[in-house]
Amino acid sequence: MPVHNEDIAAIFDEIADLLEIEGDNPFRVRAYRNGARTLRGLGRDIGALVEQGEDITRLPGIGRNLADKIHEILATGHCRTLEKLRKRLPADLTGLLHLPGLGPRRVHALYHELDIHNPEQLERAARDGLIRQLPGFGAKTEARILEGLAAHADSHRRFKLAVAARYAETLVDYLRRAPGVKRIDIAGSYRRFRDTVGDLDILAIARKGKPVIEHFTAYDEVENVLSAGATRATVVLRSGLQVDLRVVAAISYGAALHYFTGSRAHNIAIRRMARKRGLKINEYGVFRRDRRVAGKTEEEVYAAVGLPWIAPELRENRGEIEAARAGLLPKLVETGDLRGDLHAHTRASDGHAALHLMADAARQRGFEYLAITDHSRRLTVAHGLDSKRLLEQMETIDAFNADDHGITLLKGIEVDILEDGSLDMPDTILERLDLVVGAVHSRFDLSRAKQTRRILRAMDNPYFTLLAHPGGRLIEHRPPYDLDMTRVIRHARERGCFLELNAHPERLDLLDTHCQLAREEGVLISINSDAHSVLDFDNLRFGVGQGRRGWLERNDVLNTRSLAELRGLLAASRLR
Repeated sequence: MPVHNEDIAAIFDEIADLLEIEGDNPFRVRAYRNGARTLRGLGRDIGALVEQGEDITRLPGIGRNLADKIHEILATGHCRTLEKLRKRLPADLTGLLHLPGLGPRRVHALYHELDIHNPEQLERAARDGLIRQLPGFGAKTEARILEGLAAHADSHRRFKLAVAARYAETLVDYLRRAPGVKRIDIAGSYRRFRDTVGDLDILAIARKGKPVIEHFTAYDEVENVLSAGATRATVVLRSGLQVDLRVVAAISYGAALHYFTGSRAHNIAIRRMARKRGLKINEYGVFRRDRRVAGKTEEEVYAAVGLPWIAPELRENRGEIEAARAGLLPKLVETGDLRGDLHAHTRASDGHAALHLMADAARQRGFEYLAITDHSRRLTVAHGLDSKRLLEQMETIDAFNADDHGITLLKGIEVDILEDGSLDMPDTILERLDLVVGAVHSRFDLSRAKQTRRILRAMDNPYFTLLAHPGGRLIEHRPPYDLDMTRVIRHARERGCFLELNAHPERLDLLDTHCQLAREEGVLISINSDAHSVLDFDNLRFGVGQGRRGWLERNDVLNTRSLAELRGLLAASRLR
């Protein structure tokens, strides 16, 4: 990929923004902004000037330091200074700069005074009236921030992955019946298993495109046909979900699948590698000059740049290319690797099926074990169990396990973590369980320090096993509570307990980046359904997809172990 003046200017602008947010020297900030301004106003391509041996320090605002960075960006496509700054600051912080009225100075104040890292925290602080108390803000600014957040959300409408899946899978089944269709794939963020999906990109191989397009636009869920040609059409379903269908020649299918799967950052990096080899990659294939040299399969596309195939879930330009080059790509966990589920509810609390029906549904999935983890008494809306009812349930589980049902039930509880970090059940009861799943169900508004301290104290209970839905988010309904997840993950490692990746489509919690950190820290993750009905075990595929985005391998997942291995790990997690 050629590097243009605008590309370098954008890097300099981001460096200036991050430096200003950090509170760096104003002269240094200004130097980067001036350099960006010079590049945007330059009538010639900076890359061409460098190739011609021009001394670019003669350009206004371009000193030796910026000139060196320009050479670096032209040669590598990266800037080490920017990468270091990104590592020093929260990943979502610069996203605040895209909101109306929030420049670097105001983001600096929000970050340093209120410890705001992302739009969710910003919205919570605005609704709590905290922003108006900062110098230079006020009630009107606070109101404008809320308006900007709402407008930003509306302009980027996305569908939860499980919701999109319902529409997508039905549509794909319909398209498979179109005349001459030989293959159908869904690409885009859906294929990468992102937790939300903006629209659907569908690719098809067929001898003739027009009959497939006509079949597509005749689908009874289509509300509006935006365009329809010989090989491509765009429609909006009644749900509001936009769908693009492209009929592609078999010889180009791998290149098209790679191109439309994304992510954009990953694709740009791959195209840059191709360019260094004298190749060009687009949705039609891999070309050396005008000759196609690859593109029928994705494997061919990656092989053309010297890489093995990279799983779609990893394609976010977060180190997967470097890992592929070094032969260190993870062998990602698969749904079939799960041997059981460690978080499920019955009618004893807020579930919808009796214990034996939940057990039978898990057995039919091929599970070796299922943990029954009904809520504790504090969650009154869920008809939580007190000590007496839990003891009765434990006796029921023992009686169930005494007979051969083809599955073993584990005795557990989803116990509330109270505000002070204590658990909503006495230790004399907890010690009799196979596992204790701790969860936050109240006081989501605690400060980062208090929320973190609360969870760390809960984890220090000698019988604590697993932290459920650690971030507390409900996608599009409730932002994560403010928590130092790095400290929580490292404390889990030191304490010897585990974290959950909750597969419920409303949660998908842990975040993928936190899964990756847990993996690096050696903390095992349990991918659980949080099932409240016999159908909810189907959601495990979404949890596995999230885990794959977080680079999880089979051995990084607690419930891929056999029952005997699991019992040993559960016993070892108890403090003695």
